[in-house]
Amino acid sequence: MFEQTFKNIDDILHKDAGCTSELDYTEQSSWLLFLKYLDALERDKALEAELEGKRYQPIIDADHRWEAWAAPRTPDGRIDHNAALTGDDLRDFVNWRLIPYLAGFKQRASGPNTIEYKIGEVFSEIKNKIQSGYNLRDVIERVDELRFGSQTEKHELSHLYEAKIKNMGNAGRNGGEYYTPRPLIRAMIKVVAPHIGERIYDGACGSAGFLCEAFDYLLPQATKADDLATLQTRTFYGKEKKSLAYVIAIMNMILHGIEAPNVVHANTLADNLSDIQDRDRFDVILANPPFGGKERKEVQQNFPIKTGETAFLFLQHFIKTLKAGGRAAIVIKNTFLSNTDNASTSIRQLLLESCNLHTVLDCPGGTFQGAGVKTVVLFFNKGEPTRRVWFYQLDVGRNMGKTNPLNDADLVDFIEQQKTYSDSARSWSVDVAGIDTATFDLSVKNPNGGDEVALRTPQEILDEIEALDAESADVLTTIRGLL
Repeated sequence: MFEQTFKNIDDILHKDAGCTSELDYTEQSSWLLFLKYLDALERDKALEAELEGKRYQPIIDADHRWEAWAAPRTPDGRIDHNAALTGDDLRDFVNWRLIPYLAGFKQRASGPNTIEYKIGEVFSEIKNKIQSGYNLRDVIERVDELRFGSQTEKHELSHLYEAKIKNMGNAGRNGGEYYTPRPLIRAMIKVVAPHIGERIYDGACGSAGFLCEAFDYLLPQATKADDLATLQTRTFYGKEKKSLAYVIAIMNMILHGIEAPNVVHANTLADNLSDIQDRDRFDVILANPPFGGKERKEVQQNFPIKTGETAFLFLQHFIKTLKAGGRAAIVIKNTFLSNTDNASTSIRQLLLESCNLHTVLDCPGGTFQGAGVKTVVLFFNKGEPTRRVWFYQLDVGRNMGKTNPLNDADLVDFIEQQKTYSDSARSWSVDVAGIDTATFDLSVKNPNGGDEVALRTPQEILDEIEALDAESADVLTTIRGLL
């Protein structure tokens, strides 16, 4: 229903000088979608109040409401083009009046968990990049076609938005920051098996894929009104450092059905580990922290084990932030298991001694598009030391790429075998008593000889070349359009 609308929006943004990549398309679509959503939310709340004989006080004042500047209506319900701003007038209104007004909600809100605060937070980070007011008018009219009324409409919008995030994740060398393959997330959630009443946290939430998928997993368990209130307000918590990812996380969670997401725009690693109290801890942690980042010396001072590697600092943060008895599933570079530097050795020792690292999922190359590193997923419970580690070497039987990404069927065997930690050609257990206590090396070494690399068929290689050629052609077309 809405797929063509999304395509039309991207086509308009593709022509605008201020939008040069899939990242820009998603960002600019996001803030306009957010305002359209707020308009629908305000209308629903006004109707609810009217039915209850109450008066509703709108969040956004009359001059800045969607119907005032974006889509004023004629009596028959069409956009009134005589009253609607366009061209430079529209662009200037958005840049100099609308966005500053919305950013001001951060100061005016009663607290950080309110929708008002989220509005202020989003528009403190966003700026309009659409340079042509005529293109902006065209995009607004496409966004105005979207409806948030029914669950079916919201579901379709969230599905299309996820597709945009996936495209953005594939759109450059840092794409993995924005997109963790959803089949991998769903498998991690099934193993950790959260339930309603537990608090779930992602301190490097990116586009909030883990939190959205966890919401979808828990929603069928919500059998009474109190369960829904718990899911809405007291279950999902996230932090995100980067502005674009933060805005996308908020919009993604809203489209999935969480009205005022508990996502904070902050650098998680700026928190001193010694300051974390019991009230700050969580039952479940699901995350894919950024790899390869380098943190400054003052940030490293917040951690007992000093290292510049961002992912290793996050792992310390997650171990500290997990409640006793809590469960975690964390994606990390596979070199973490065998690196010989002091920090890696010390963190492995900390993990094995303070947590039960019960499962390691070894992911094949190509699991993450555009990322040249192999990854593993660490599954651990806090509060008891590790006795045995069960390893599973995922072999999808094909070379993965854009044309054949990871899918849910690829992970069915892992999820099933993990329940009993059974041995197979792909899985085995290691007794921690037998590992070298000087290095705590946990390298993935399949005793069943499962390390052979699956060779690609000529057809798979040709398909990959064809996909890359098409992508190169798109990039060249974009560049020519800018000249």
